[in-house]
Amino acid sequence: MKRGIVNYLPGFPEISRRMFAAIAVLILGMVTALAFTPTPELTDERVDVVEILQLPSGQPLDQGHEIYVREERIAQGEQLDHLLVRLGVTDNEARRYVLRAPETQILHRQLVPGRMVDARVHADGSLVSLYFPLNGGENGMLIERRNGRLTARETARQYETRLMMKSGEIRHSLFGATDSLGIPDGIAIQLAEVFSGDIDFHRDLRQGDRFSLVYEMRYLHGKPANAGRILAAEFVNAGKTYQAFYFAHKDGTGGYYNARGEHLKKAFLRSPLAFSRVTSGFSLRLHPILGTWREHKGIDYGAPTGTPVRATGNGVVQFIGNRGGYGNLILLTHRGNYQTAYAHLSRFAASLKQGSRVSQGDTIGYVGRTGWATGPHLHYEFRVQGRAVNPLSIAMPNNIPLTKAQKADFEQESAPLQTRIALLKEMHIAHFE
Repeated sequence: MKRGIVNYLPGFPEISRRMFAAIAVLILGMVTALAFTPTPELTDERVDVVEILQLPSGQPLDQGHEIYVREERIAQGEQLDHLLVRLGVTDNEARRYVLRAPETQILHRQLVPGRMVDARVHADGSLVSLYFPLNGGENGMLIERRNGRLTARETARQYETRLMMKSGEIRHSLFGATDSLGIPDGIAIQLAEVFSGDIDFHRDLRQGDRFSLVYEMRYLHGKPANAGRILAAEFVNAGKTYQAFYFAHKDGTGGYYNARGEHLKKAFLRSPLAFSRVTSGFSLRLHPILGTWREHKGIDYGAPTGTPVRATGNGVVQFIGNRGGYGNLILLTHRGNYQTAYAHLSRFAASLKQGSRVSQGDTIGYVGRTGWATGPHLHYEFRVQGRAVNPLSIAMPNNIPLTKAQKADFEQESAPLQTRIALLKEMHIAHFE
């Protein structure tokens, strides 16, 4: 015989027994619940207030004016019409204009694989604007709808510049430290150049050296595009602290100064070539072509044809062209009655002409063997008041100091940058304590 409560109810049909069992379970559950209900004096008094809010009868959201930004890279062999589809441009009027208008035909020849094109479109696929980068620079074609009419024009990219602040420590190398912080290589190279007069970054770096940076980063549509200029930097090398702050002059030039307003660089580089060897010094020598003893009034640097030649100081092109035994020659004039000459060049930098302004380090030409030259090399002269002197032995002049008015401007502009550098330094010290 089965045990259970229904077995004590003889005569009940099977279904009645099941119903009775269900009722019994429900009654037992209620009793159990009541048994464990807390007493009123042990509970917190709570009053629930329910307020019925009258919601306005809303209309469906009009999403027709929502604007979406789409970015796509041009695929290998892709045609312009297919690219428009991927960009979400389904507007027939805009598609016909982009594909067929005379002013937009250049785009068919600019479909370079990997190039990023962006479009702004409404939810219904109608075009708001399309930006298409063009070859050879920062310009692009902007197609947009203005006053209900589609237009196309060449324009510069609209970048957003942000200030970045980074601080790091040298473990193995400068580039290793900057890479770990996401600092672009261009900024790392600038950092080495800024302090190149005080630190040899090939030999002087030490493990534990520290640096702090404030630099510009350009963004396009919220994404990092390319690095700008270092505005402030501090480098602690072997326990010694070096600082640099960029100051722009009103004439468009600029340079790096320490906190006291002193220029970090000399007015002239020692050499017009980054890597070279001296093949003939400033001395009396037997001329290799004329075969006579003559005074050599410059320094010859041996280097392969095509090696870039850089201006050793800020200046203006006084002469550019061919001049007898000098071959292709560039003559620069500088402040303070200084001149520099660069001879035997294979060619000149593009767009350089008489009257052009150049900055220290700019590439002005390329090594060659024009004129009286037995092999590719650069003949370099350094002149003071028209007289040639040995650039390897004289004390190079300092950059012209800031005027009283310039120094006041520098102090005002550098003050917030000095504050940022000090903050970075404190954060770095706190991180390692």
